[in-house]
Amino acid sequence: MKLLILSANGGIGNAVVGECLRRFPEATIIGTYRRSYSEVTHQNILWFRVNLSSEEEVEQLSKEVGNVDWIINCTGFLHGEHKGPEKNISSLSQEFFIENINRNTVPTLLLAKYFTKTLKQSSNPKVAVLSAKVGSIDDNQLGGWYSYRCAKAALNMLIKTISIEWHRVLPKATIVALHPGTTDTSLSKPFQANVPPEKLFSTEKVAFDLLNVIEATTAESSGEFYNYAGEKLPW
Repeated sequence: MKLLILSANGGIGNAVVGECLRRFPEATIIGTYRRSYSEVTHQNILWFRVNLSSEEEVEQLSKEVGNVDWIINCTGFLHGEHKGPEKNISSLSQEFFIENINRNTVPTLLLAKYFTKTLKQSSNPKVAVLSAKVGSIDDNQLGGWYSYRCAKAALNMLIKTISIEWHRVLPKATIVALHPGTTDTSLSKPFQANVPPEKLFSTEKVAFDLLNVIEATTAESSGEFYNYAGEKLPW
């Protein structure tokens, strides 16, 4: 079994690597990082530095990695050093909006483009992508967070559209969007004040729950949006 875990040095990604090592001790794990090299070392892990928003780098990654069975994309971007989610439309920045699209949406687009061929060699190909419930159009009751919501909504549409094409060209494949819940990471840190303690999850719990969902999915699940408990969410 060969697993490709994107942004494997982040809070959730790092925990997913650990959970995969526990569940699949014989698997080969390919981990990617953007800037900071992960301190996790294991004989079954190979690390690659990749900018997942770069088509050239993702294409090169696909050539170097070759055939894979599962791809788990843990990439996520919510705020930078000087800019965060917008409270109102007047706070919108075109540059920040485009950065959200490039960091939250584009990586999955490029992964699908360049790894479809390699996934065809697997008997049980799966792609799981971390999305967010705030990207659900139907569930949006509060407004705000324009850039992040739009990037995740675009990601959700991308996953649904890929699943339709893969039903024809890669019928054994599963691609799903996953909502991990509010996880205790640097991404959510500025927004944790109003989160009830029981709704703020550790990275270890999230990794355990998400792997349960991924393992349970089948080709019939492809194109769906699930939360950490395996419940379907509205697009």
